[in-house]
Amino acid sequence: MITIVMGVSGSGKSTIGEGLATRLGIPFVDGDSLHPAANRAKMAAGVPLDDADRQPWLEAIVAEMDRHREAGDSLVLACSALKRRYRDFLRGGHDDVRFVYLRAPRELLAERLGHRSGHFFDPRLLDSQLATLEEPTEDEALRVDVALPPAEAVASIIRANCSA
Repeated sequence: MITIVMGVSGSGKSTIGEGLATRLGIPFVDGDSLHPAANRAKMAAGVPLDDADRQPWLEAIVAEMDRHREAGDSLVLACSALKRRYRDFLRGGHDDVRFVYLRAPRELLAERLGHRSGHFFDPRLLDSQLATLEEPTEDEALRVDVALPPAEAVASIIRANCSA
């Protein structure tokens, strides 16, 4: 099973994804680590990515997922997956991919980004990510309120997946 923890920057994808992977005893990959250097530079300069920028990144994520799949490993992966077509591309017709959508109000996201340091994402890009976001439907992704503390969010994901 491959679980993609998705949402805009500041939603807690890395924190919750890592916590989920630890609780499940499976590997975690932060999709940000797979961005080409040009994408990182663009975001650090406050320039939003477009579909053409994101395509090589999405392809790198799929390659990482395939590597784990071929090894017979489950995986938790953090990836913004902002548009439905990105999610469809990541799913790639496989039935072993599930999405967990981390929802948060803009104010909470902005506050978190304002306190984050050492990340290449320029907080000024939040509004462009929110404008690009096509929220997944309830049948497309498990929705999790990230106003919860991370440990509670992880527990709610595990409870929901066990009862599904």
